[in-house]
Amino acid sequence: MNTKLTLWLDEKLIASAKRHSAASGRSVSQLVADFFSLLEAQSTSTNVEVTPRVHALRGVLAGSGLDEGEYLRHLEDKHL
Repeated sequence: MNTKLTLWLDEKLIASAKRHSAASGRSVSQLVADFFSLLEAQSTSTNVEVTPRVHALRGVLAGSGLDEGEYLRHLEDKHL
């Protein structure tokens, strides 16, 4: 069951969320729900040891401008 939630956020943050929403094709509500689900998953997950190779790759795409939506489009193009 979905219930309404009101958030009070900075105008710039709201504008950024709406741009990200449009670019990813997901509503702001879905982005917030995904974030909360991620928080829940992290709080309940066991500590997984990250290998040195994976740790070295962390953040490698920071600032690249790529997002999840672009990756999903790439997969669709690749497999269709």
